[in-house]
Amino acid sequence: MTLTLQSSISFINLKEIKGVKTPDFLGMVSFAQTKPFCRLVAKSSMQEAQLSHERIMEVRKNEKREKLHELTPNHSNSSTRVPVFVMLPLDTITMGGNLNRPRAMNASLMALKSSGAEGVMVDAWWGLVEKDGPLKYNWEGYAELVKMCQEHGLKLQVVMSFHQCGGNVGDSCSIPLPPWVLEEISKNPDLVYTDRSGRRNPEYISLGCDMLPVLKGRTPIQVYSDYMRSFRERFNDYLGNVIVEIQVGMGPCGELRYPAYPESNGTWRFPGIGEFQCYDKYMRASLTAAAMAAGKDDWGQGGPHDSGQYNQFPEDTGFFRRDGTWNSEYGQFFLEWYSGKLLVHGDRILAAGESIYQGTGAKLSGKVAGIHWHYNTRSHAAELTSGYYNTRHRDGYLPIACMLAKHHVVLNFTCMEMRDGEQPQSANCSPEGLVRQVKTAARTAEIELAGENALERYDGGAYSQVLATSMSDSGNGLSAFTFLRMNKRLFEPENWRNLVQFVKSMSEGGRNASLPECNSSRTDLLVRFIKKSHSKKATEVAVV
Repeated sequence: MTLTLQSSISFINLKEIKGVKTPDFLGMVSFAQTKPFCRLVAKSSMQEAQLSHERIMEVRKNEKREKLHELTPNHSNSSTRVPVFVMLPLDTITMGGNLNRPRAMNASLMALKSSGAEGVMVDAWWGLVEKDGPLKYNWEGYAELVKMCQEHGLKLQVVMSFHQCGGNVGDSCSIPLPPWVLEEISKNPDLVYTDRSGRRNPEYISLGCDMLPVLKGRTPIQVYSDYMRSFRERFNDYLGNVIVEIQVGMGPCGELRYPAYPESNGTWRFPGIGEFQCYDKYMRASLTAAAMAAGKDDWGQGGPHDSGQYNQFPEDTGFFRRDGTWNSEYGQFFLEWYSGKLLVHGDRILAAGESIYQGTGAKLSGKVAGIHWHYNTRSHAAELTSGYYNTRHRDGYLPIACMLAKHHVVLNFTCMEMRDGEQPQSANCSPEGLVRQVKTAARTAEIELAGENALERYDGGAYSQVLATSMSDSGNGLSAFTFLRMNKRLFEPENWRNLVQFVKSMSEGGRNASLPECNSSRTDLLVRFIKKSHSKKATEVAVV
């Protein structure tokens, strides 16, 4: 099988930014240890990983107390420093396992250091590191990068990327799963997520076979664990000092979710509701067992028959419409099972990660997707198909936050740069409302919240929104922010000045923010309307 990689890596030309002043500061950052009170309980195959009734009541009581009595702030806006990391290009490591264009990378890291950035983030691709065969790891390219970061005094966030690169928003290259894994998939196509039409998605191994020895005698959880353990053994001397965070991939794009909205081959387009991914034989067997346990055998025949197709709107379907079957006894059963399976999947991987990296000094984080479209509808259809049981009547993010808290994991959330006014009204979006809900869930679960921008943007308006989101007088601001991403456009003079000012403002608790409120990024956006300041009209932005 021939693997192709389209190089997209772009670095800085130091001459282009000569004369651009950068703040000469780097501070130390520390985070308080928290003890989450949320715990998960397993009740049955349908209710695995659901919060107990008592715990939910405890959470609600705490929320009422917070409303009645002002909580003492954990920190103030004027003193809170939010470290900024910058994501490196997806093809930082070549298909041969080497560091891509090391001299250019060295110059770029030097520039990022001068900007005041805390460090960088890089994907440790499963498809690159273990591509030569089971348990055959090649970390050499990453070792060169780690040493380079150390030389420049930059910290490193490393993503354990167990998904393929390609087919999603912002993917500029193709890095499939390891060839030996693809070979197993070709023999048994049910190893990957499948939709109702039988369409297979090779982005990530289906969680339905997490505990089955389907990968050359090992279970997927064992494979992920061995991979993380190999990384620890190879980089043990750098963990906690240079490598300060391990983000554990748990699904497509490294996010804890189902691949409900795949862009490859035009399958899905924004703002479609997506489709449930529960039709491989392992997921179907689990659903059947859950239905039998509930005494409803006929509910185990498959997912909802009236949930529509990828690019439909909620009101086009019987399941997701305002008074649809999502809110029926059957709908609640199915959504509890579907979301519960995702929670158990995350719990298993993070339990492995916690046991492997405990005591190293490196933080663990897990990424949750910012699915903001159709958020203002009752059913929250796009979130439901992705595995987040979040509706007008139910909080789907608190159980996720509590699961992460169980393993002392930072919740990393996207779409921090988005504003409601930038979104098309027809899509019923509310990224700001979604971020507020997730911030509340993280605070209730007593875990740290970190952020990312979901789309590549370099304009002051996006930076200003992140600044506003990152700060909080009530102790639920961001512990860190990772900017998407380092490429040639980032180092264009105007974009570079915006980044430097943003990093400086984040280091000063959001003060002295003097960024322009316009979107000059000309980037590929999933938004179709950019609202100009003090203007009632919106300007349409075409999706490229």
